[in-house]
Amino acid sequence: MSGKDSGRARSARKLTRPQLAEVFAKDGLSFLASCQNLVSRPWVIDDLDSFKTNWAKKSWKKAIIFVDNSGADIVLGILPFARELLKRGTQVVLAANDLPSINDVTYPELVEIISKLKDEKGQLVGVDASGLLVANSGNDLPVIDLANVSPELAYLASDADLVVLEGMGRSIETNLYAQMKCDSVKIGMVVIAVLLIE
Repeated sequence: MSGKDSGRARSARKLTRPQLAEVFAKDGLSFLASCQNLVSRPWVIDDLDSFKTNWAKKSWKKAIIFVDNSGADIVLGILPFARELLKRGTQVVLAANDLPSINDVTYPELVEIISKLKDEKGQLVGVDASGLLVANSGNDLPVIDLANVSPELAYLASDADLVVLEGMGRSIETNLYAQMKCDSVKIGMVVIAVLLIE
């Protein structure tokens, strides 16, 4: 600690979602600063090497991706990942919330985003997007109960061989230990704030 901090105690705690949204709204979030603050590997649960091995050896017929935040998470994270799956011949179903919840992208918003990103040939940045579907998860919370999804999504997921749960609420808080009958990827970051207390 610097001399200025000598009379203060450091305490770490998990930010609640409303607190996190307030921090983002007030101060913004720098991508580079976030990258510099990532915890180095190995993580508490770290199956990245196993996933990379599977990625190199196999392809999936259908992937269901439960999406999380709007903005950069969708445009710079999920859509490039979905595009790579499409290039490999995987049908991709993006499942989004029916109604708004904090900063989660909603089903109507995701439909609009995808329609704006597709070109006149129906391609998503040069990749055939005919195998890309958007489904309503039937949910309006930042977490998800996989036993209570919309009938449409349940039907689409019935023959999926890959399920991706993205975001702290969907992957860590509610489904970290959920056992799937197919391959699954749970991607989430535990948000910790370091607070200086007078």
